[in-house]
Amino acid sequence: MSASARRAATFATLGLIAVTAVWGSTFFLIKDLVARMPVADFLAVRFLIAALVMVVLFHRPLFRLSRREWVQGLGLGAIFGIAQLLQTTGLEHTSASISGFVTGMYVVFTPLLGTVLLRQRLPSVTWIAVLLSVGGLGLLALHGLSIGYGVWLTLASAALYGLHIVGLGTWSRPGSAFALSTVQVLVIAVVCTLATLPAGPTLPPDAGAWAAVLYMALFAGAGAMLVQTWAQAHLSPTRAAIVMTLEPVFAAGFAVTFGHDALTWRMLAGGALVLAAMYLVELAPRSAAVKAEGLHHEV
Repeated sequence: MSASARRAATFATLGLIAVTAVWGSTFFLIKDLVARMPVADFLAVRFLIAALVMVVLFHRPLFRLSRREWVQGLGLGAIFGIAQLLQTTGLEHTSASISGFVTGMYVVFTPLLGTVLLRQRLPSVTWIAVLLSVGGLGLLALHGLSIGYGVWLTLASAALYGLHIVGLGTWSRPGSAFALSTVQVLVIAVVCTLATLPAGPTLPPDAGAWAAVLYMALFAGAGAMLVQTWAQAHLSPTRAAIVMTLEPVFAAGFAVTFGHDALTWRMLAGGALVLAAMYLVELAPRSAAVKAEGLHHEV
């Protein structure tokens, strides 16, 4: 890997870490909002705002997309939109802790789908990182296990998130990232709005709810999709999935800092396992490459 490629991969990793931090900050906001408005309505309003902003900002790059890229964006957006609806519907039928664990299983589905669909051969260190991530997610979120309707819906959403990560890693290009992100968010908005029919989406009930929805639309919606789409043009799908498992780590940190949760050994141990997994797939290979390059110069 060239120095410029390594630099781009480093910035992509940092971008995905920032995205997971934003996603982690939304948990307590979403918990409050879905208690006061239907889940599909919240998602529809959130992504309609995000889509409007993105179309205004990036309407010109949209016209430069090829027909093939439009089809790819439509497919990716539909997958992500359906996954959002399945995940939030599943959350209504199971606990938040189990939902968080099962959703994080995209870290398993991503390399499996990459192996089956793209015939990727993954090094053993990647599978070790996947196991570490699953163990960390379990410590962070799992306080018992019950296989019910909500769990199956959430597991289906995790598989779709894994498919979205694989597709985005395959089709995303740095030059078309903004336009491809816009297409995806447009489709997500349509999918979520269709789920509110026949009545259509209801609006947030008060100023506080509007502020939360705007934050999640602009930062956790439009901004996160932009960064993720660009970052995955520089990272393999499996590496991206493992970096994104930092989301529950950040969620736990925000819950302790701004909520009423106490810092526990499970949070510390789970977070350490997720960070160890990210080190294996991101930092260790890069350090080895730098050392090899140094030896080459010495010779």
